Amino acid sequence: MSESTIEIEAPDPIDRAARAAESYQDGTGDLVGERMVLNMGPSHPATHGVLRLVLELEGEVVRKADPDVGFLHRGDEKIAESMHYNQFVPYTDRLDYLAPLANNVAYACAVEKLMGWTLPPRGQALRVLCCELARISSHMLGIGVCAMDVGAMTVFLYTMTEREKVYNLCEQLTGARFTTSYTRVGGQLRDMPPGFAAAVREFLDECEVALGEISKLLDKNKIFMDRMIDVGVITRESAIAWGLTGPNLRGSGMARDLRKDSPYLGYGNYQFDVPVADEGDCYARYQIRKEEVRQAIRICRQVIDTMPSGPVNLAEAKGMLPDKEKVMMSMEELIHHFIVATQGINAPAGEVYFAAENPKGELGFYIHSKGGGVPYRLKIRSPSFCNLSILSRLLPGHMVSDIPAILGSLDFVMGECDR
Repeated sequence: MSESTIEIEAPDPIDRAARAAESYQDGTGDLVGERMVLNMGPSHPATHGVLRLVLELEGEVVRKADPDVGFLHRGDEKIAESMHYNQFVPYTDRLDYLAPLANNVAYACAVEKLMGWTLPPRGQALRVLCCELARISSHMLGIGVCAMDVGAMTVFLYTMTEREKVYNLCEQLTGARFTTSYTRVGGQLRDMPPGFAAAVREFLDECEVALGEISKLLDKNKIFMDRMIDVGVITRESAIAWGLTGPNLRGSGMARDLRKDSPYLGYGNYQFDVPVADEGDCYARYQIRKEEVRQAIRICRQVIDTMPSGPVNLAEAKGMLPDKEKVMMSMEELIHHFIVATQGINAPAGEVYFAAENPKGELGFYIHSKGGGVPYRLKIRSPSFCNLSILSRLLPGHMVSDIPAILGSLDFVMGECDR
């Protein structure tokens, strides 16, 4: 595995939480004073959505934390069990709604695994491009919001500017900016429009410059470093035990990336590094996401430079809607269109699980099919839900003021947590 280890230059470590806790202990080490229960959220800007934290405080020190989720629950998994496979694509947009293109791809790959389908090379390359643009967009927002949570407003403006450019590209490619519903089981809605490759190249150059400016603003910023370094430390063992994935796991020294470990969509054909940091604190997770943006830019350039020719959808057309022009001109194509539209893809019976390396971590879809066009059971392994599970272990011992930095560094989204 190709790895790049990020070295973090830290000041003298100061365990602020432990020092603060000492003032609330008597000579025997027992806690003195009164404890207070505080609700943080579900409508609080630092919780990044409808997350409620039930905090038990001893002064300013968190003694107990209980994350309460479910306020946004929409029952996506049960909805999927009453829909044709392609009808569920728009619902995947609403999981990690900060990276809808990547959600579409992960779900479509799961259904295609059930069907035994393999996309043509151009279709796979186009999906890789979609996933990496989504990664850039998601990480840019994650970095900007985390910086704003600890007081760095200017960085947020930089990152949102670059994210807006990704939305412009999404609009060119899919016709929509936010909830794209671009991917189909067996391919994509359409191929790249003329001039799209040049627009992507221009954006990648500009994004790299902006990333350098962000590094200048944050990397050696004393306030930012004091708020992030040695705060929210997650050891490698704890990250594995609590099921963390994505940048949060790699920030704790575990070099696991499904694009390298279980390559899909031809990721094995592209050169990129997996950034890893051993410190496991908020600053390490920030550095990991920043470096992953650089690697995503690197992958996008390779995809554009080596984009194969040919179709973007499967040559096997039995499970795909025919072209509109053919439907209007041929009775056989009209019948084919009617069957696929009303009955869906005729999937075989079986069980599959497919996981993709999404910006937030491992997004997995488990499908249990009994045949026909509708899944019997569908379950979603959402990375944000698993990443949030460690809060009850991570927050105790920290100051209340550390919570926004920790939550921002975990970079979760409640849309997929409350799936």
